Amino acid sequence: MQSLCGTDCCSKCSHLAECGGCQNVNGHPFGGNCIAAECIRQEGSDGFLHFKERLISEINSLGIKGLAVNDLNLLNGFFVNLEYPLANGQTVKLLKDNNVYLGSQIEVSGKERCYGVVSDKNYILVCEYGCNGSDPEIILYKKRQTI
Repeated sequence: MQSLCGTDCCSKCSHLAECGGCQNVNGHPFGGNCIAAECIRQEGSDGFLHFKERLISEINSLGIKGLAVNDLNLLNGFFVNLEYPLANGQTVKLLKDNNVYLGSQIEVSGKERCYGVVSDKNYILVCEYGCNGSDPEIILYKKRQTI
C-alpha cells in the first residue's frame, strides 16, 4: 500500500489495522494530522522535500552541542510523545499521540543518552533521554521560524 507521501510507511506500520492507512483516512491517521500528508496536499511532493530540507537546516542551526541532523523520518506521536518532568513535580506531554511528525534520534557523544528531535510545521522539540526513552529532559521547545 502506497501512502500519500510516496513512502511505504503504511505497510511497515504495526498499527495499520487501527489507523486504516494514509490513503483511506486522507492523511489523518488515528484521527490526527500527518505532517507529510499536510505538506503534500498544500505544496506537492517537491514542496514536502523542500520543507524537510529547510527544517533540517533550521534544527542544525540551533547550536545544540553534538546535535547534527542528516535526515528526518515520519514518526507516530504515540512512539515519541514522552512525559517530561517539570520542576513542580508534575509531568507534561508536548505532542499529540495521534499525529505523525518528522523527527530523528541522534546518539549523544560520550553519553549513554540520545537526542530526540521532533517537529511539525509549528514547533520544534529537542529532548535528551536514556535507553527506551527513560529519564527524558526537554532541551528546547520553540515555535518554528516562519519561512
